[in-house]
Amino acid sequence: MMFYLDPPIRLKAATRVTLPPEWVAPRRSDWADCQLGGRLLGSFLEGPCFDGHGNLYLVDIPFGRIIRVSEDGRPELVTTYEGWPNGLKILRDGRILVADHRLGLVEINARGEAVVLVDNYRGERFRGLNDLTIGPNGWIYFTDQGQSGLQEPNGAVYRWNISSLRLERILTGIPSPNGLVLSRDANWLFVAVTRANAIWRLPFVRDGGVSKVGIFLNLSGGGGPDGLAMDCEGGLIVAQPGLGVLRFDEAGRLTHIVDVPEGTSTSNITFGENDSRVLFIADSAGSRILAVEMPFAGATVS
Repeated sequence: MMFYLDPPIRLKAATRVTLPPEWVAPRRSDWADCQLGGRLLGSFLEGPCFDGHGNLYLVDIPFGRIIRVSEDGRPELVTTYEGWPNGLKILRDGRILVADHRLGLVEINARGEAVVLVDNYRGERFRGLNDLTIGPNGWIYFTDQGQSGLQEPNGAVYRWNISSLRLERILTGIPSPNGLVLSRDANWLFVAVTRANAIWRLPFVRDGGVSKVGIFLNLSGGGGPDGLAMDCEGGLIVAQPGLGVLRFDEAGRLTHIVDVPEGTSTSNITFGENDSRVLFIADSAGSRILAVEMPFAGATVS
């Protein structure tokens, strides 16, 4: 068991945006039938990401919605499509990429349509994509979670090059890979392994593959780690549903705990734009976004 000489600093998150009531009337969805035992939901928010113009984008998994929140906090519906969008990232040129559980890696075009970029590896369809992150040199990293877990540890991590269209599977045998983020120098990839309640660290070797994959953090409690973020000091920020948000330094020492309102499910996180220290937190089933000021700004991957 690890122990820390200094207790972590506690921070408190507050509600920043709440979706309109008419958007979130509880109803049945195929996604909740598969994932949550048929629970009625009004939304399930994931994938927060800024677009470079002050707008915050979100996905609503069970109802195939892409939502944009303007800088003044006004939510608007960008599009609805037949899919289960889970993770979202926006490229520098404004292209919107989505890790969709049903469809694969997709792009939302100007008409709001989900255009499939890749949906299989060597003829075998993905099990169900979960999240993605943007790396250098045109690489998009994403997790294929499906229904994997300790009972069937068959999740995987892939990367796809947006220029060459090359697809590589860089790791398999993972019990529920979820959020992922690169280190500041892009030499390591951190992956939230939800059902093992751990963060794995994948070191890249010279040929671009990974070797000596190990556990960076063993966590406890909550629902297992979900979304990840990196700050400019190399700190790893972990959304831990049921507990809140945790910050660990480069050595893996717990430095900060973000307390959230009771009942909040902290599914995913992103830093604000322009070297902002404000961290935005998706409350997945609470139909809202929380915010908290962190000790350091978000990182830029070199």
